[in-house]
Amino acid sequence: MKPRHLPRVALLLLLLAIGLLLGGCQRSEPLPLRLTNVTGHMPDLDFKLTDDHGKAVTGADYRGKVVLLYFGYTHCPDVCPLTLAHLHVVMQRLGPLADGARILFVSVDPSRDTPAVMHAYVNAFDPRAVGLTGDAHAIEALSKRYRSAFTREPGNTDGSYEVSHSSAIYLFDRDGHARVLATPSAAQDDIVHDLHLLLSSGATP
Repeated sequence: MKPRHLPRVALLLLLLAIGLLLGGCQRSEPLPLRLTNVTGHMPDLDFKLTDDHGKAVTGADYRGKVVLLYFGYTHCPDVCPLTLAHLHVVMQRLGPLADGARILFVSVDPSRDTPAVMHAYVNAFDPRAVGLTGDAHAIEALSKRYRSAFTREPGNTDGSYEVSHSSAIYLFDRDGHARVLATPSAAQDDIVHDLHLLLSSGATP
């Protein structure tokens, strides 16, 4: 007795089904990031603050953009201006891709950093930088959310004071997921490399 052959259409459907099953078992390869990969280890971008135009904004307003989050303040004597200048060069090196990214500079000194002050400060460094401020409670909550820290130092007789703060740079993908942790001392080549990957990737793996 000869074996019964499947009709051609049925055979093609069977092969297609097998292909779909095999495809579903495959996982997409993780992005070859150079800096500290924090994917799945830190919370998504989420906050309620005021931008440097005086507008109330949330983390959701920046969905669709790759975000570089940094905590600092406008009276910072050294690390903040150096970091923002560093990131400006990174943006320049990205070329047109940089339009898909935003630098979010969150003030840890909201009593002095009004929206107007923040606007003048961040725009002196890069047009894709956004200054964010808010009440002390909101700033502290956001800082703790990303395991950052800041402390106001004792003031001088003239009323001036400094704020000690963490200097990490947090990179979020277009979906608002935390992906990379960098420092101001990170090589520009590495930051450019990782940002290029996040900007070129349509979705998280």
